[in-house]
Amino acid sequence: MPVRASSSSVLCRRPALRPELAGLLAGLTLALLAVGLRPLAAGSTPGGSPAATGGDRAQSQKKTELPKAFRGKLPITELTEDEAALHALNRLAYGPRPGDLDRVKQMGLERWVDQQLHPERIDDSAVEARLQQYPAIRMSTEELLARYPNPAQQARQQGVTRAQFQQQQKQAQQQGEQGAGQGAKNAPREVVLELSEAKVTRAVYSERQLQEVLADFWFNHFNVFAGKGPERWFLPSYERDVIRPHTLGKFHELLKATAKSPAMLFYLDNWLSVDPKGYAEHAAELQARRQRFMRIFGGDPNATMVMRQNPRNPQAQQNQRRGLNENYGRELMELHTLGVDGGYTQQDVTQAALALTGWTMTAPRRDPEFKFDDRFHGNEPKVVMGQTIHAGGMKDGEQLLDILGAHPSTGKFICTKLARRFVSDNPPLELVARMAETFQRTNGDIREVMKAMIYSPEFWSRAAYRSKIKKPFELVVSALRATGADMGEAAPGVRWSAQIGEPLYGCQPPTGYKDTADAWVNSGALLNRMNFSILLATGKMRDTRVDVSGLLGPDAANEPDGVLNRAVVVFLGGQVSKETRAVLEKQLDDPQVLQAMLDDPVKNVDVGMVAGLVLGSPEFQRK
Repeated sequence: MPVRASSSSVLCRRPALRPELAGLLAGLTLALLAVGLRPLAAGSTPGGSPAATGGDRAQSQKKTELPKAFRGKLPITELTEDEAALHALNRLAYGPRPGDLDRVKQMGLERWVDQQLHPERIDDSAVEARLQQYPAIRMSTEELLARYPNPAQQARQQGVTRAQFQQQQKQAQQQGEQGAGQGAKNAPREVVLELSEAKVTRAVYSERQLQEVLADFWFNHFNVFAGKGPERWFLPSYERDVIRPHTLGKFHELLKATAKSPAMLFYLDNWLSVDPKGYAEHAAELQARRQRFMRIFGGDPNATMVMRQNPRNPQAQQNQRRGLNENYGRELMELHTLGVDGGYTQQDVTQAALALTGWTMTAPRRDPEFKFDDRFHGNEPKVVMGQTIHAGGMKDGEQLLDILGAHPSTGKFICTKLARRFVSDNPPLELVARMAETFQRTNGDIREVMKAMIYSPEFWSRAAYRSKIKKPFELVVSALRATGADMGEAAPGVRWSAQIGEPLYGCQPPTGYKDTADAWVNSGALLNRMNFSILLATGKMRDTRVDVSGLLGPDAANEPDGVLNRAVVVFLGGQVSKETRAVLEKQLDDPQVLQAMLDDPVKNVDVGMVAGLVLGSPEFQRK
């Protein structure tokens, strides 16, 4: 098992590109941006389709009859067998690994889809073995808090201030003391790093690819931010026990699981939300107890209880000002269920927040668990979306979640997001309507909704093929898969996802990361994508082994055009636009690629460089 480096040694190092190569890549990136990643016009064909290669456009629109053994009942009429297999691997997985296309074609696409829809039937022991090097993902929150204590807690244990403790750690690292490495490995940031490395590892190596794509989707939908307070210690349990078990289950069960999770309770502040009347009654009861105590043991029975202010502890001050908090109630409606156009009002938000009062947790900085505190819940009837909620106690909140989870607006909103992730940035309304009907009919069965989407002609349409831009995480993982990379550890992949623009577990607003191209297409981000592709393909990515020459063939390095053609076949399914090919061919005479001067009689093509350029092409950025 490889030994993991600490986060301080991994996340701060970035291989430097030679100045002349950096200039080449900057110019190439701008050229490719100009020809390949512009938004597609309505009815246009993505750059990687046959129409973009100079073929007859009418030919590309002809109905295609695929073998029944391959497609089964899948309504594929506009894509070839190779295109359909590639499309499925790009949308329902994180892209093909070497040999995946042939395996899918051999077993049949419908059978592969059915297998992915039932991940419990797939042996994933190989990836589980790789995950053993990340112990944090298996620990309880209590164990994590003990293993990776807060720096303030460590400082108190050593009898120094937090600033003094941090200075000691910094000096120890600079001096190379033996204890520094262990201290770094026990730092709280290691929790998020291990969780992030596990996410990359699963995405690259898991056979349960659809489950991994959906785990990313649902975490993003029910987003929490690792950087808020103790959230980093809550995250492993949140993803392991809340998100992953429900990726293909019932939506209302996933909704309730997130609502009761310490990660969500803390992130959107519902753990502090109390019914004002109930809180006032609780304060009055405490005051009455104090007065009885004073009458018995002496003192002024009419004195008002005042807690000492601690200017260094804003949380304590917040506790003294506790009242109704509408953060979760609002995001529950706008982001988790109904959607911003779901028909709710501000009054509905307030009533929802009241229904959820008392939903809190025990000991958030020791061993947090969901707890319902009846003292802070108002039992008066609430009215949300025209329906009265009066089940009493914790059941008020559960009734609210049932109402929202079953509302038609929720089905439409969830299905729109799923179709946007898997089909198109602007999914067809007819498809969304059919998915939403399935959502309502099956009581929010996510597996059935996904099946309705996959068995739709819109999913397999020419318009959907390579129409979406990969998010940074998707690009990193798909490139690692395409090159057959063998990672000793996944930290470099984590860093590159952040470098390109998507820090894992680092989205601060509850909206999560966007699933549309406009969030990811700009010259700076694309240059980082190209840098990553070159470093990976040329074998310069830390602790990551690739064998590009083996993928392209033993004779690939002898002929520049042959290398390019083979790389296009291996990484792009043999499809590249005329514009992209023209830009790439111009690079084949560059000494950086030929590893020779222009007048040298012997050419030795840098196969990794050519492969990196193809991985950085617009066609590979699309899925």
